[in-house]
Amino acid sequence: MRGVRVLVGTRKGAFILTSDGARTRWDVSGPHFGGWEIYHLKGSPADPNRLYVSQSSGWFGQIIQRSNDGGKTWEVAGGGKIPGPEDPPGSASNRFEYDTSPETGRPLSTHQWYDGTPHPWEFKRVWHIEPSLTDPDVLYAGVEDAALFHSTDGAATWHEMPGLRGHESGATWAPGAGGLCLHTILLDPKKPKRMFVAISAGGARCARGRVSDAGGHDPGSENPVEAPLPPLLRVRAGPLARSS
Repeated sequence: MRGVRVLVGTRKGAFILTSDGARTRWDVSGPHFGGWEIYHLKGSPADPNRLYVSQSSGWFGQIIQRSNDGGKTWEVAGGGKIPGPEDPPGSASNRFEYDTSPETGRPLSTHQWYDGTPHPWEFKRVWHIEPSLTDPDVLYAGVEDAALFHSTDGAATWHEMPGLRGHESGATWAPGAGGLCLHTILLDPKKPKRMFVAISAGGARCARGRVSDAGGHDPGSENPVEAPLPPLLRVRAGPLARSS
């Protein structure tokens, strides 16, 4: 009988629930990262022991950690230590820099603010982590302010995929009540170069480009959004519980 694992993120830490196929009795591990808001906790389809977690704190900022043993031990992706009370805010935050280079088309400098005025793009946190279907070191991140990032070294470094924000509608995206976030990423298991993303409050988008699950990535080559879909996904419910 196959086992079942549920990964749960809360406002006060993360929990890992495991059971056999009958699901009549559960073992609960946690809380991990007590006191941190967990925006996403996700396992790699290519390696069930590889887990990634996005933590956020109003004082310490954004951190991504990973585990190579199913959550028994954790490390800050890219090195460093978990900040403590003696550390300044943001000292262990991961680096997510928006692409403003001319090589990708044009500098993407503003989106629409609540009052309709232009507002600069500012990284706040990672809402969604989506590991590759075939490589545990390759993954995507959806962030606030809404953008799509790519890593090929197990979340140690990140590079924006600017084709999404470069869509002609990007400058008009505006935050909802909970901010402007890319909260969902879906990889197509039959077409490795296709993915779907959802943005609050920018709508749902289908993206296709020269990006493979093997990690190939040419920042200037991916096409902009292939086809905008009706903006139906506009709800932000806060840090969500996710399952793997």
